[in-house]
Amino acid sequence: MNFQIIDLTAENPQAVDQAAALLVEGFKRTAPTVWPDMPAALEEVHELLTGDGIYRAAVDNSGAVLGWIGGQEHGYDGNVWELHPLVVHPTAQGQGIGRALVADLEDKVRTHGALTLTLGTDDEAHLTSLSDVNPYDNLWERIRNIRNLDNHPYTFYEKCGFTITGVMPDANGPGKPDIYMSKRL
Repeated sequence: MNFQIIDLTAENPQAVDQAAALLVEGFKRTAPTVWPDMPAALEEVHELLTGDGIYRAAVDNSGAVLGWIGGQEHGYDGNVWELHPLVVHPTAQGQGIGRALVADLEDKVRTHGALTLTLGTDDEAHLTSLSDVNPYDNLWERIRNIRNLDNHPYTFYEKCGFTITGVMPDANGPGKPDIYMSKRL
């Protein structure tokens, strides 16, 4: 699939609307309560784009947004940046867009002095073996033996070089953890 990666800015209202629609569509299976509708998604996109971050979109030849990614400084004197969010339209997944967006963001945050890129990948929909268990019982053993039960994105991030660095139990309610992943740049 042909695409190019461009800056995602508030000055392009059509791209902003498409980016918001992607949040609703792209997260409805894995994190359905995060951006359940367009007003919530538009609020998130506008909030992100008015902050200090890097936002990039993969667009096709007609300018349609196929996916987008964001990165914000996460503290630690600029050494750590957080990837948030990453979404690719379900019909465009598996075609290299997500990997290209991650690689592009890595290049951009390196120029800002980042040494580590980190992210949280929620398990609201019970898609991993870390959900619906007592995470305080042998946590590191559970992380070491994590299984992907139904196409959770943590395996995509592993393919991009990220490693699980922790878990926040019950972050999204009982039995719904947030899985923390990081990558040295």
